Amino acid sequence: MSERTAARLRRRLAAHSRRVVDSGAFTTTVFCLITANAALLGVETYTGVVHQWHAALKAAEHLFLAAFTAEILLRAAARADRPGDFFRDPWNVFDLLVVTVAFVPFARENATVLRLLRLARVLRAARFLPQLRIVIVAVGKSLPGTLSFLLVGALLLYVYAMVGWVFFADDDPEHYGSLGRAVLTLFLLMTLDGLGDAVRAGLEISRWSILYFASFVLLGSFVLVNLLIGVVINSLQEASALEAGQDRPVPAQPPPAEESILALRARIADARRTLDDLEAGLEPSVPPRR
Repeated sequence: MSERTAARLRRRLAAHSRRVVDSGAFTTTVFCLITANAALLGVETYTGVVHQWHAALKAAEHLFLAAFTAEILLRAAARADRPGDFFRDPWNVFDLLVVTVAFVPFARENATVLRLLRLARVLRAARFLPQLRIVIVAVGKSLPGTLSFLLVGALLLYVYAMVGWVFFADDDPEHYGSLGRAVLTLFLLMTLDGLGDAVRAGLEISRWSILYFASFVLLGSFVLVNLLIGVVINSLQEASALEAGQDRPVPAQPPPAEESILALRARIADARRTLDDLEAGLEPSVPPRR
């Protein structure tokens, strides 16, 4: 088989597979399979049902695995003419890993790993729900900003925990007797849980403790949390813009081979017109008969 014939077959396979994958029926079917798989996982948490319907549940799991494998093969076939595009989509890579790892002997023999893999299939529903997909992408984009937030928060907790240990360790060892207890107490105060009791206990030790708690709550519960909200909102906007750009229809472009054929035909037509003009100019003028 020549390379040109193989390329033509790949384009034909990709066109037919893409027509199936992009159809609404295919999307609805896969989403229903993912939902049914999630329901099957919930049913298997009941011991009595598992003992009574063990064979049927096992057969259903094999059917789900076969259906998801066929889905991945169809998605890969839809990119047969450009295989690199399949791996550029993170959702395709995630789906491929979730399905292929289930065939590894280690995963099939380990019940815990197999349950986690089956649970990961439920996350595949996000690719069919645009809003949920935007949230997941936004969470991934907010990780660098969240890391900075965690570093600043850890520094704030450490400084205030050390200050609390210095001033309150002797009078309130239950909450500030060590660095770990002070950090745990302040972390709970950051959520405003038990703030009133902590302030009253601090005022019994010193009236100046109000400055300690007020500054910590201001920085920890208001400034830092608002910064985190800002990071998440910014990531949501970026994810929404990215999703909107991906949803725009891309105009279909002919493959390079077809482009070269079209260009060659245009050049041949131009050459024929030029030859016709030359022949018309070279024809001798015939004198009229008397």
